[in-house]
Amino acid sequence: MVNYSWYKQLQLGDIFAKVEAGERLTFADGQRLFACSDVLAVGALAHKVRLRLHGNRAFYVMNQHINYSNICVNGCRFCAFGRQKGDPLAFQLTAADVHHKMHDSLTAPITEVHMVGGCHPDLPLAYFEDLLRTIKQVRPDVLIKAFTVVEIAHFAALEGCSSREVLRRLRAAGLDMLPGGGAEIFSPRVRALLCPAKLSGEGWLRVAREAHELGIKSNATMLYGHVESNEEKLDHMLALRALQDETQGFVCFIPLPFQPANTQVCEVGPTTGVEDLKTMAVSRLMLDNIPHLKAYWIMLTVKLAQVALHFGADDFDGTVVEEKIGHMAGAESEQSLTRQELERTIRDAGFDPVERNCFFHKVSNCHRV
Repeated sequence: MVNYSWYKQLQLGDIFAKVEAGERLTFADGQRLFACSDVLAVGALAHKVRLRLHGNRAFYVMNQHINYSNICVNGCRFCAFGRQKGDPLAFQLTAADVHHKMHDSLTAPITEVHMVGGCHPDLPLAYFEDLLRTIKQVRPDVLIKAFTVVEIAHFAALEGCSSREVLRRLRAAGLDMLPGGGAEIFSPRVRALLCPAKLSGEGWLRVAREAHELGIKSNATMLYGHVESNEEKLDHMLALRALQDETQGFVCFIPLPFQPANTQVCEVGPTTGVEDLKTMAVSRLMLDNIPHLKAYWIMLTVKLAQVALHFGADDFDGTVVEEKIGHMAGAESEQSLTRQELERTIRDAGFDPVERNCFFHKVSNCHRV
């Protein structure tokens, strides 16, 4: 039971009152929430908001991940996925490879294909158009969520055209939505330390705005638990909140705990459960205009993602067949989950499972297999 006296004792009575009234929290409020030593108190506030927005529903999706290549020019220090061209562990799929992957899962009741990769030094835009058309040819019924805004900006630079033109061409080839990756932390200080060659935070927001203006929805992520401060996390959230006020284009926010294994960032260890849950809760409280919050079980683990449903999260992601990026960085979670496993996990956490597509539209029973 959430009660005012608990928060008054924690010097958070005014924040409690704002949450009760549905008022927007400030940067200073976020600082105090991160500084609060009682993670259960912060979580209870976030859970109140989560129930207000979604009741007892917890969403999941039947999806398939495809990583078309891990060849990347950015060389981000936190990344265990990217490889230079010619590296023994580098790979690149052809359209035929993608066709085989889709054909192999032809009977799987997926509604979404999630496709991302590295910033390859010389693949033309036509290659990515071919991948999209291939997926739609094999599975015209699925929605394609593909290419981070970082990839979109990279495609535009290689093609010698605007990112708007890239987005238009990809949409014509079958793109339905953008995932939220590549945002990392918008702080110029952090990006200079960890990913100086990557698209800037301002650039990420610019391309996301363009996508939204063209009617292409997207998600948004935040990679935390490395060298960032709480204030930089809050700056990141508020930048997304401001863009959402402007475009209403973000569907879901995904806080991603940094996985340090096999990366160049050896000075930090993995995040703790308390850090993960508090970040989830503060995200729900600060991002009042982004409707959904994902507990990405691949990086959190299934068990902690269950708990996160009580700390503001309303989405569990999905089946996630053949995930590579998180596991190459040391994620110890399963490679995929079945519908039965997802629904059991959600029910055991005390929620009602609801299958959705990438836009969070409920999948009707007649489409389920």
